[in-house]
Amino acid sequence: MAGDKHLHLTLLTIGTLILLALLVLTMRLHRLTEIPPGLHHDEGTHGVNALQVLQGEHAPFFPENNGREGMIVYAIALTTSFLGRTVLAVRLPTALISAGTVLVLFWLGWILFGRDEHGGRPTPWRGLLIGGTGAGLLAVSLGQTVIGRTALRGSFLPFFLSLSLALLWWAWSHDEQSYSSKDKPTGQSPARKNVLTAKLGNWWRIALAGVCTGLLPYTYITARFTPFLFLLFGLSFLLPLVKKGGGIEAGKDSSSPILFRLIASPTRTEWQKAGIFVAFSVLVAAPILLHFARNPDHFFLRSAQTWVFDSERNLGNPFGTFLSNLWGYVLAFGFRGDLLPRHNLVGKPVLNIWQALFFWIGVGTAAWQWRKRPAYRLLLLWLALLILPAVLAREITSVPPNTIRMIGAIPAIFLLVAVGIWESFLFVRRRYSHHTDARTGVVLASLVVLAILFQGVSTYRDYFHKWASSPEIHRAYGSEWTDLIEIVSDQASDGSVAFLVPGFLWQYSFEYLYQGGAPVHLVHTDMPDFAHRTESVVTTSESPPEVKVVDWSNDVIWSGDEEQRLAVLFEKYGRHLGTEQYNDFQIKTYADFSRDRPWTLYEFLDPLTVNYDGGISLLGLAAGQGEKQQSTQSPLNLKKGNPFWLALQWQTAPELGVDFAVSLRLHDAEGSNVFQGDYVLWRPDHSPTGAGGQSEPFDSLHLIELPADLPFGDYELRIVVYDTESLKPTVELGVWEAETKIAHLNYSDSK
Repeated sequence: MAGDKHLHLTLLTIGTLILLALLVLTMRLHRLTEIPPGLHHDEGTHGVNALQVLQGEHAPFFPENNGREGMIVYAIALTTSFLGRTVLAVRLPTALISAGTVLVLFWLGWILFGRDEHGGRPTPWRGLLIGGTGAGLLAVSLGQTVIGRTALRGSFLPFFLSLSLALLWWAWSHDEQSYSSKDKPTGQSPARKNVLTAKLGNWWRIALAGVCTGLLPYTYITARFTPFLFLLFGLSFLLPLVKKGGGIEAGKDSSSPILFRLIASPTRTEWQKAGIFVAFSVLVAAPILLHFARNPDHFFLRSAQTWVFDSERNLGNPFGTFLSNLWGYVLAFGFRGDLLPRHNLVGKPVLNIWQALFFWIGVGTAAWQWRKRPAYRLLLLWLALLILPAVLAREITSVPPNTIRMIGAIPAIFLLVAVGIWESFLFVRRRYSHHTDARTGVVLASLVVLAILFQGVSTYRDYFHKWASSPEIHRAYGSEWTDLIEIVSDQASDGSVAFLVPGFLWQYSFEYLYQGGAPVHLVHTDMPDFAHRTESVVTTSESPPEVKVVDWSNDVIWSGDEEQRLAVLFEKYGRHLGTEQYNDFQIKTYADFSRDRPWTLYEFLDPLTVNYDGGISLLGLAAGQGEKQQSTQSPLNLKKGNPFWLALQWQTAPELGVDFAVSLRLHDAEGSNVFQGDYVLWRPDHSPTGAGGQSEPFDSLHLIELPADLPFGDYELRIVVYDTESLKPTVELGVWEAETKIAHLNYSDSK
C-alpha cells in the first residue's frame, strides 16, 4: 500500500514537472525573436555592454544609462558569442532564467511544505500542491511573461533568491536528520561514518546556498534588501522560544535552522556551517562590493533618482506620498496593475480577483500562525522586505505599482496564493466533509490544474494578441529601428553614402544590432556643437558624396528637435536629391554640400524680449528659408515650395517646475488663423523646461511647412506659450495677453 502511494506521488510529481515545463517554455520562448517587436533601448544597452565584455572590458557594475548590475551583461555576452548580435542572443538568458524560476519555485514549495512543522512527519501531498500551484501560477502570469521575455535584469533576482532559500532549507532539513542520528548512541562505527558523510554532504549544500546568495547583488538593485531577509528570518526563531522570564526554551521547534542551533547550542559544527554560508556569500559578492566601496556614487546612482522622500518626488508631503505608494501596491493584488506597457498589459493587476482572494487568505493564515510555522514566517518577511524597495521608489511621471520593482517578492506572492488555496481546502474539508480519503485531494488538484490551464489560455491570448499588437508596444520597443537596420544593411559599403539618424537613447539598440558596411552616425549632441559636428561628418575629404538623413514620422521616435535641426542644416548647406517613404520614417538624400563657409543654425539673432508671468522669457529669434537668413525686423519674404525655419531663444526662472510648449500661428490680413503648429520646448540635454537646474539660455528650432493651398499675400506670425499639463497659456507681463506678434511674412510664388 505504501509502495503504491509512493509510486503515485512519484508519477504525479513527474507529471507536474512536465506540465510546468511545457507551460513556461511556451510562454517564455514561443516567437521570442518576434514578440516583443524590435529591441528596447535598455535591452540594447545590455547588448552593447556585452560587446564590451567580449572585447575584454570587464566590470561587476556598468554605470551607463542609470547603472546596471553585471549578471545580465555577462549572460548576454555568453549567448552573443554563440548566436551573434541578434535579438535572440539578448533575450534568451532572461527567458531561460524566468522559466527556471518556475521550476525552482516548485522545488522551494515542496521543500518548505513537504514536512510537518511539529513532528517532522513527511507531508508530500501538501508540498506538491503548494509548490505546484505557486509555480503553475507563476508560469502563466501575464506580468511575468511580459518581463521574462524582455532582457530586464530583474528576472535574475527571483531565480537566485528562490534557489538560495531552497538550498538553505534543504540543508536545514538534512541537518535535523543528521542531528537526530548523532544523538542516538548506537556505538557502531558505520553509523558514525554515515553521520560524518551527512555532515559533509550538508556543508556543500550550505556552500552552494552561499554562492547563490553572493550572486544576488549582481542581479538587480532591490537585491540589496535580501540580507535583511536572511538576518530577520534567522532572528525570528528566537521569538517563539523566549519564555516570559527571559530564558530560551530549546528543542521545541523541530525545524529550527542553523542560526537557532548557533544561539541555543553553539557547537563548533554549527559555527562552521554558519561560517561557510557567510564566507561563500561574501567571497562571491566581493567584486561588486569592492566596486561600490571605490565608487559610492554608483551605489546610489538609480535609487537617488527615485527616492520617495526626495522633495521633488513627494512635493513636500513625504509621508503622504509613501502611503500613496503603499496603497498602489496593495491595489496590485486584484484591482490595478502596472500602467507601463513595457511591463504589463496596461492596468492588468498582478493577481486577478480569485488569485487575490486566496492571496489574502494565505497572508492572513501566515500572519495568524507565523510563530508556529517557520515557512509562513519566511513568506511574510519575504513579501514585506522585497516589496519595500518598490514602495520606497517614486517616479514623477508614473503611479504605482511598478512590476519590475516588486519582482523580488513575486515568488512569495504566488506561494502565498497557493497557501491560501491549501488552507481553504483544509477548512472546507474539516467543516463540511466527513471524507478524509484521497478523493477530496484529487478534486482539489483537478480544480487547481484546470484553473491554471484556463489562466494560461487567457495569458496567451492577452500577451500574443492584445499586448503584442498594441501600438504602444511597437513604440516602446522601437520596432521601426529594426526596420531601419534592415534597410541600412542593404546599402552598399563602398563609401558612396552615409546615414545620419536622430534618436535619443536608441543608439544602443542600433549599435548592438547593426553590422552593415555603410557608415551610420547616430545624432545626439548639444545645440552649440550640433552644426559643427554635423558639418564634420559630411565635409571632410573622406566623407561620402551623398548623405541620407532619417526623418521619423508621426513622432514614433522621440528625439527632441534634432530632426528639425538636421533639416534646417541640410536645406541651408546641401541639395535635396529626393525622399524615400517608409511606414514609420522617411529618408531624405542630400548632396553637393557647401564647404566654403562654416555651418551654423543661424548667423545672427534678432533681439526680442517677451517676459511671461509663468517664469519664462523669449530673448530673441532668427528666421529664414533655405540657406538665406532674413532679419525679422522687416517682413520675411517667403517663396512657395520650401519650408521656412525659425529659431527662438529662451530663458527660464531657476527651478521653474513647469513644462512649456509653444503654439506658432499664422494669421491672414483679416486676422483669421490659417496655420498652427505646436511644439514642446526641450533643452539641449533633452530635458523639459520644468526639469530644474541652471537657468541658462537655450534655443528651440522649428521647421515650418506652409500648407500647399495657402494663398499668396501678407501674414502675421504669432506665438502662444502654454503649460503642457494644464494647457493653460502664460501671458506677457505688462500686456496681459497670451498671443504675441513676432514677425510679418510676405508669401509669394517662387517664380
